[in-house]
Amino acid sequence: MRKLSILSIILSLSAAVLVPAVVVCAADTTEEIAKENAQLKQRVDRLEKELAEIKAMLAQRPTAKPEAETKAAAPKLAQSDIEKIAAIVQGKKKPITSSLDVEVYGRLKLDAAYDTSRTDTGNYIKWVRPEGTNRDDDEFNMTANETRLGFRVKGPQDGELRTSGRVEVDFFEGGSENKSRLMMRHAYMNLNWPEERFSIIAGQTSDVISPLAPYTMNYSVAWWAGNIGYRRPQIRLTKGYTVAKDVDLKLEGALARTIGISSGAFVLRDAGEDAGIPGFQGRASLKFPCVNSKPMTLGFSGHWAKEEYDTTASGGSDKYDSWSLNLDVTQPINEWLAVKGELFTGENLSAYLGGVGQGVNTTRGNDIGSTGGWVAASLTPYPKWSFNLGVSVDNPDNGDLEGYSSTSGEGIREYNRSVFGNAIYSLDNNAQVGFELSQWHTEYASSGDGNALRAQASFIYNF
Repeated sequence: MRKLSILSIILSLSAAVLVPAVVVCAADTTEEIAKENAQLKQRVDRLEKELAEIKAMLAQRPTAKPEAETKAAAPKLAQSDIEKIAAIVQGKKKPITSSLDVEVYGRLKLDAAYDTSRTDTGNYIKWVRPEGTNRDDDEFNMTANETRLGFRVKGPQDGELRTSGRVEVDFFEGGSENKSRLMMRHAYMNLNWPEERFSIIAGQTSDVISPLAPYTMNYSVAWWAGNIGYRRPQIRLTKGYTVAKDVDLKLEGALARTIGISSGAFVLRDAGEDAGIPGFQGRASLKFPCVNSKPMTLGFSGHWAKEEYDTTASGGSDKYDSWSLNLDVTQPINEWLAVKGELFTGENLSAYLGGVGQGVNTTRGNDIGSTGGWVAASLTPYPKWSFNLGVSVDNPDNGDLEGYSSTSGEGIREYNRSVFGNAIYSLDNNAQVGFELSQWHTEYASSGDGNALRAQASFIYNF
């Protein structure tokens, strides 16, 4: 009995020691397995990405001639491709990212343009300067400022949430003609729940209102000539709904930075900042089958913002509203033809590139109203060719302009119109050359109308 008692005690002590040890070892083993699985997953992801790159390089090689299809032939690769594959196999390729997926994109662009009369600004057209002071003074401009560079970032999936971001710049901020400065175009993060069709954007991007733009070689895409809407800091919410079969509804709303005039006799600081509240933008759009059963997108949008202009150093100020109502339509006609356009009406639209750049008449103390729009057609009848043509108009209320003091010294702009057409030829998947012809007409209150014919050639390399 005593031996049995001693044996029982030994077994009990052994169990007390071994069981925790086994648990600890099991935990350590589980942690090691999880770590190894994570490392293996990263390795598999990297190998899949490298395999996709090799396949892409092989796909770019010319295929065998039809008469030789029955003969087995190894694909011929350029020496640079062979070196790249060797670097991947040997593990010498250095990724540009660590934990996030980063896509670099952009384009190199050279614009060369001849104008039969002086325009503002020259490298691109906002309006034609008055003939009364320029007398058909022709000009030639050449610039690479519309070159763009961007980054798209995708984060890891976390349940139903998808996170991403974007940064994009060009070189139209100013500086010497051959020493231009960077200008921020887009810089935002995007929180997206695809299953819920709901997303949140926080940062700088395009306005919610009037989201379309005609395709022009001219950088300004008919801004100040009938196409309103720009880019500004904002917090935007978007929600999609299925209304019926093939009918979708999208609602968008944003709180946006109001940007007003920040210099001049009547302003001591930015008029939008001085208002103390953000601007509000909203859009509702329907997408449904229409012409030839192709989906039409019909959008209604609007904005409201307030500006406060300091009139004296002692604290006097005037407050003005900025608002717009807008319609946008996109309609594919067939496989090679699509039509789109926008209409707008509103007041104090200079910060939204309307009113031909005129927003507030501080002399009379009133907002400057304006109405306009644009329509354009895009044609792709051949694989390497695309064509675009359209017309745009911005027509301020002349009554609101009486007594207006122009900060540019060119006079009061009462009307601005452009008619354009362009052809773009794709040399390969990346390189393009284009030519555009446009006619511009700007009317002034007292300094003579302006007319200019613009011929522009563009060389573009997309990456």
